[in-house]
Amino acid sequence: MDFNEHKPIYLQISDNICEKILTEEWPADERIPSVRELGSNLGVNPNTIMRTYEHLENLDIISNKRGVGFFVENEAKSKIVKIQRDQFLKEELPLIIKKMSLLGIKPSEVFNC
Repeated sequence: MDFNEHKPIYLQISDNICEKILTEEWPADERIPSVRELGSNLGVNPNTIMRTYEHLENLDIISNKRGVGFFVENEAKSKIVKIQRDQFLKEELPLIIKKMSLLGIKPSEVFNC
């Protein structure tokens, strides 16, 4: 995984995990890799993975079953869609609209592509 220096690594890993859940590579109610396993696979410190898992747990996307591991929550997919949709509408879309306005791009030009 290539990391962007402008965003914390744990959030980039979180985004990657959310993508795996959305594409059902990691289905609901299934166990996900352990902290050490994912850290080793990505070449990052296990503390970073733990921070990622804590972040996702706080969002109710994954849960920890003591002694067994972390699991994808049943409603994780719909929660991720809502979070990412809200983020897109509040943060990304206004920037796109502004850029389109500055460049004189009409919505009809975009949707005819």
